Amino acid sequence: MYYCDSPTRTIRCCDYDTDAGTIGNDRLFADLQEQPGEPDGSTIDSAGYLWNARWGGHRVLRYAPDGSIERIVQVPVAQPSCVAFGGAALDTLYITSARESLSDAALLAEPAAGGVLQLRLPDVRGLPEARFRD
Repeated sequence: MYYCDSPTRTIRCCDYDTDAGTIGNDRLFADLQEQPGEPDGSTIDSAGYLWNARWGGHRVLRYAPDGSIERIVQVPVAQPSCVAFGGAALDTLYITSARESLSDAALLAEPAAGGVLQLRLPDVRGLPEARFRD
C-alpha cells in the first residue's frame, strides 16, 4: 500500500496482510523535497509503477517500483489532484484538478483548472479497479 504524506512531501509504502487485515513495515518510498508541489492522489499501473499528481506543481510523476522518477508529465493546471486509468484499454490517464485558492489572474491563465484532463498513454496500461462485495 502507498500513501502520500503531503506535509513531509514524501510518499510512503507499507505491507498489507490480506488474510489478517493488518498493515506493517511502514517505510519511505519517495522523498519529494526536490520536486515542485506536494504529493496528492495516486494510482498504480499494470507494470507496478506509481503515478502521482503534484498539487501546486503543474505535473504528474511516474515512479518506478524502486521509488525513482521514471517520467514527468507537465500539465496545464497548477493543482492536479488525483489520477486514474480508464478507457476500454485502460490506456488513458485521467487527471482531476482544482480551482481552490487560485487568483483571478491564475484562473485566466489556466482555463482548464477545476476540470478533468485526459492523456492517452500508448505505452502504459492501468489496472482494473478492485471490486468489493456489497
